Amino acid sequence: MLVQSLLGEFLHEAENTRKLLMAIPDSALGWKPSEKNWTTGQLGSHIAEVYNWYAPTIGENVMDMAAYKYDKGDISKASTIVNKFEENVKAAQASLEAATDAGMMENWSMVMGDKELFPPMPRIQVIRGFLMNHLYHHRGELVVYLRATGNKVPGLYGPTADDKSF
Repeated sequence: MLVQSLLGEFLHEAENTRKLLMAIPDSALGWKPSEKNWTTGQLGSHIAEVYNWYAPTIGENVMDMAAYKYDKGDISKASTIVNKFEENVKAAQASLEAATDAGMMENWSMVMGDKELFPPMPRIQVIRGFLMNHLYHHRGELVVYLRATGNKVPGLYGPTADDKSF
């Protein structure tokens, strides 16, 4: 029941993420609000990459970021970011579909070599906090980036100011 609940939210929110990533024009990819922030392309790529973390979070008890490898592809093209998202979300969905409720209660941790980044905690807590909530936070940032660059924002939870019916 727990996995089915997560899967329902995952599928709904993946569609919202897809709409948002598809709204990024190539012309906005190099923009960033300050020197401390990522560019729009880097942020969009990171959002797509979060879906790549589902398989090791569900299938392993420890994720070692020192050994983690990820090919972002050419993030100077919005279509590459969307394609990476599609690839990652498909694998993430398969991982969730193969998960068990009992497995969600097992401890998981993240390390960087011998340094502990996330102490052991139930996998469900990691999926909700580290994967889902983390993703929603960055999607909110991306909405601000799109607005700041004069682009339209798709409705994720209802109409936006860009919708004619609003």
